[in-house]
Amino acid sequence: MDNTQKTVNKYAERAAKSKSGFAMLSLILLLFLVSVLAIVFGGILLDGGATALGAVLLVSGILLVCGAVFLCCGFKVLGPNEAVVLTLFGKYYGTIKADGFYWVNPFCACINPGNSRTVTTNANGTTITSGGGGKISLKTMTLNNEKQTVNDERGNPILIDTVVIWRVVDTTKAVFNVQNYRTFLSIQCDSATRNIARRYPYDLMEDSDVPEKTLRGSSQEIADMLREDLQNRVVDAGLEIMEVRIRQLAYAPEIAAAMLQRQQAEAVVAARKKIVEGAVGMVEMALEQLKEDNVVALDEERKAQMVSNLLVVLCGSKDAQPIVNSGSLY
Repeated sequence: MDNTQKTVNKYAERAAKSKSGFAMLSLILLLFLVSVLAIVFGGILLDGGATALGAVLLVSGILLVCGAVFLCCGFKVLGPNEAVVLTLFGKYYGTIKADGFYWVNPFCACINPGNSRTVTTNANGTTITSGGGGKISLKTMTLNNEKQTVNDERGNPILIDTVVIWRVVDTTKAVFNVQNYRTFLSIQCDSATRNIARRYPYDLMEDSDVPEKTLRGSSQEIADMLREDLQNRVVDAGLEIMEVRIRQLAYAPEIAAAMLQRQQAEAVVAARKKIVEGAVGMVEMALEQLKEDNVVALDEERKAQMVSNLLVVLCGSKDAQPIVNSGSLY
């Protein structure tokens, strides 16, 4: 067995040795009562002349008070979906994950680097304070990853904003394997987002006939791949990535105007194509109807002229102005 395996086995999550908090509270209250009685009777004996016995009772009472106060440091109260990782003189002592009132060795310390108190200022100037206490939350939490600029497969800069739903599943890995599991998750989320986004284009090009995944068209599949990639990155930190959602996806401001013009041009071309297809069908239907009903006989030249006039009327963007011909057709 190598050193790495020894370390993993050594810090495997295990239950800490603990006792009922209510039982220990009763015992400590009893110690306080005994210490008070010892101090009182010691003082009475000192006043009565029994110096030796009074001094012993007085000193014993003071020591009992100090011991009872020290034992009070071992109380731990846990709510639902909370845990504490305990160390004793620098060594892993155990983990408590069930809610309740407990008493542990007063020399044990609660370790939670992810809850260290930090004060940061975001881009909007808002001060964010996090931390306080050694408890580890086992609840499902949300990481609102800040908007970042990444390059897609074609090198176009795009803005992407993701939301990560996560929770702590292994407290010892979260505490001992990384410096701060919250910061670690945020950094790995940025890295995973860049890694996935650079593999796919933002959208399909007009001349592309090969179906392929895109960031805009296959957002759910991209989010699933992002979740899998992020999970592989944070498994050593004892975290579970439950879901990743792409909250915002857009071109970067420096190319957004140009891309908008391209999309508008594509929309205009598609609309014109649909109009022309409909106009040709209507002209063909009109010629067939005239021929079947024998309304008028047209030679090829007149048919061409009629087709040209109908296409102008049907495909024009403005209303046509009719001209009445009162003379002969020829």
